[in-house]
Amino acid sequence: MTEYLPVGGGKIAYEVAGSGPLIVLAHGMGDSRAAYRAVVPGLVAAGYRVASVDLRGCGESSVDWPAWSRTDIAGDLLAVIRHLGGPAVLVGHSVSGGAATVAAAQEPSLVTAVVELAPFTRKQSVGLGDLKVKRFRQGMLRLLGAGVLGSLPLWRSYLDVAYPGVKPDGWTERLARIEALLREPGRMKAMQSMGRSAPTDAGAQLGKVRCPVLVVMGTLDPDWADPHAEGSAIVDALPSGLGRLEMIEGAGHYPHDQYPDQVVSLVLAFLRADAARA
Repeated sequence: MTEYLPVGGGKIAYEVAGSGPLIVLAHGMGDSRAAYRAVVPGLVAAGYRVASVDLRGCGESSVDWPAWSRTDIAGDLLAVIRHLGGPAVLVGHSVSGGAATVAAAQEPSLVTAVVELAPFTRKQSVGLGDLKVKRFRQGMLRLLGAGVLGSLPLWRSYLDVAYPGVKPDGWTERLARIEALLREPGRMKAMQSMGRSAPTDAGAQLGKVRCPVLVVMGTLDPDWADPHAEGSAIVDALPSGLGRLEMIEGAGHYPHDQYPDQVVSLVLAFLRADAARA
């Protein structure tokens, strides 16, 4: 059941399942909390209370917001955690990976651990060598085209590259839902605005994080020529010993949607290891 939390003049939509320690799930741009539909049952079965959030401008959240940075998104996620009686483990995909970093750095008492899935958490740069990687070149051109032109066909084309090989169960219905949401007034503009927001604010907070961080990357993620190198750079920018990187073979930019069982297993193992250290 969808619930709504007023935040700074807008409304953030979310739903909660299960009982136990709180995990908050935040999706990437142009998507909705439905991205985690196959992840939630495994986390609930493991004894967690799971809140799936629609980012500002996305899903069922309101569209009229003045800013779209990772810091702004972090504020929304922290408001949800406070409202639900945190602290929480914060899971963020893509743009929300950076937002999770900001939230953990700003409010360490509210965020006990962070999981970043294919995160944009650092300033990005593209070299000539990167453009020689076909997967990256295809993804970048389609992603940029969708962002600049606000084109649904280009976004659909990008998603085809971002989900290499394995498509999740119910893919046709999921794709239709993504397209229907982006046709709603203001939602494509929200995606474009989010895409224009640079991750430099999140990168500046990496060294201030004090909780454990798990970074999960797909080996075939088209958003980077070398996904392993990007994940390693995030871990290296964290305080020593806090971060770890896990790669999922064959996954693209949406590992949690393509390989939900693997992602759930990695998250639960990470949380067990963190509890053992505590």
